[in-house]
Amino acid sequence: MRIKRLSLLLLAQVFAVTILLGGLFPVFVDAAAITNRKLTLSTSSAAAGAATTTYTFDFTVPSATVLQSFEVVICTTVACGATPTGFSNSSSTLSSQPVNLGDASGWTVNTATAGKLRIKKTGNVAAPTGSQTVVFGNVQNPTTANQTFFGKINTYSDDAWTTLVDSGIVAASTATQISLTGVMNETLVFCVGTSITDQDCGTIAGNSIDFGSFSTTATKFDDSVMAASTNGAYGYSITVNGATLTCTTCNGTKTISALASQTASSTGSEQFGINLKNNATPDIGAEVTGTGTATATANYGTVDQYRFVTADSVASVAGSTNANTFTASYIVNVAGTTEAGTYTATMTYIATATF
Repeated sequence: MRIKRLSLLLLAQVFAVTILLGGLFPVFVDAAAITNRKLTLSTSSAAAGAATTTYTFDFTVPSATVLQSFEVVICTTVACGATPTGFSNSSSTLSSQPVNLGDASGWTVNTATAGKLRIKKTGNVAAPTGSQTVVFGNVQNPTTANQTFFGKINTYSDDAWTTLVDSGIVAASTATQISLTGVMNETLVFCVGTSITDQDCGTIAGNSIDFGSFSTTATKFDDSVMAASTNGAYGYSITVNGATLTCTTCNGTKTISALASQTASSTGSEQFGINLKNNATPDIGAEVTGTGTATATANYGTVDQYRFVTADSVASVAGSTNANTFTASYIVNVAGTTEAGTYTATMTYIATATF
């Protein structure tokens, strides 16, 4: 009987000690792990030391407990020890109201505790739903380049960051910025030939035109092409330079009359002229093509009207432009009195850009 009483006494003492200890030490409840968590730094300011970085936290809390405060502790290690050198939350802001964290409005930022990005809403009554997003602005990055740092996300049921609910770790890194430099020089791309694909000067080919035998009853015609582009602020002008068709083996030097003003093609009379249009009489030429903004000049930009005056501008543009392709259409008419012989001419097109 004495042993039994002693056992009961010892049990009572143990129970009393347990009650006493329970009164001296808090009871810890393990926080559930936050899932689908990540930290995204704004792309324009992810470098070390950037002072206006946006930190976007995306995550999903596992608990349906109503939350009134939230924080991310920025650390150098997963164990969340020291704050990374240079990191500062002192100017941090809440870029937008949290998504699905609780009430849709009324959350405010708190910058009082160094190394911790914090928000709270006293009296929040809505439980978190779905996935959550919290965005802080004007955060000062750690100053060590290419440093991995960590953020411990904590949620609390009170508004003083005391009663922990859920927790999880995210990681990010400062980045060394790569400086890229390149020079765009003043450019003028210009090519001339008898064939081209689109506006690609790499495909230009051909440098001669053979009209064959002239006739008093039929207009002889053919065309050449040229393409141009420039980044010159004041654009470019293309001039045609040369002389009309000339026979040097005739009885003396003979020429086919050049059209000094815009004139329609007329068989039976001497005419040499060009334009940069899609013509019907004769059926030759094409309109200007390409994504550029250049056009044929007025003297060479009327359908079925031809002219040739050396040094005339045949195409131009007033500003920088992508490439255009121009088709220069040539017509030759002769009279019954046109001297027999071989007639030749050389056309030189000059593009002048103004920068």
